Amino acid sequence: MAKARRSNDWGFPRWRGYDEGREAVTVRLCDRHGCEERGDCPAPKSPNSPERWYFCQKHAAEYNSKWDYFEGLDKAEKEARAKNERRDNAGYAEASHYSWGGSGDGSRSADEMRALDLLELEADADFATIKRAWREKAKTVHPDVKPGDKEAAAEFQKLQVAYEVLKAGEARREWHG
Repeated sequence: MAKARRSNDWGFPRWRGYDEGREAVTVRLCDRHGCEERGDCPAPKSPNSPERWYFCQKHAAEYNSKWDYFEGLDKAEKEARAKNERRDNAGYAEASHYSWGGSGDGSRSADEMRALDLLELEADADFATIKRAWREKAKTVHPDVKPGDKEAAAEFQKLQVAYEVLKAGEARREWHG
């Protein structure tokens, strides 16, 4: 007669750890040919399709970097879908005056984001980078460098206003901690 094995459940239904079951666990592999990693990141096969690829994180990031939401649509359909997207997402723009509705990390206002665009900087640029970019651009269009040039004077004025907006935003963030 075989000796009975003692269970370590001690009468409780889930005394053992969740990964200590005896049954085989099915693991889905990445759908990328030749990849042996776990495929737990779903990615759509085509727009508005319920079918999904299942990739590992590396291949999902690669796939998403090349994803075109408007692929396969003609020009009129693209424009209609883009218009609907803008209409449906307009509510998020209303919240931009709270500083978290715009792009970036949410710490910059819409005016600051426009000023950064004028200086051709990223949303997460620090103030030293902002100051450096402003100086470089302002030197090229300064009224002392181009006297009598009305376009350069207007550009310099835009750069000056952008810098003042960013400077005030930086002071506000430092003051609020």
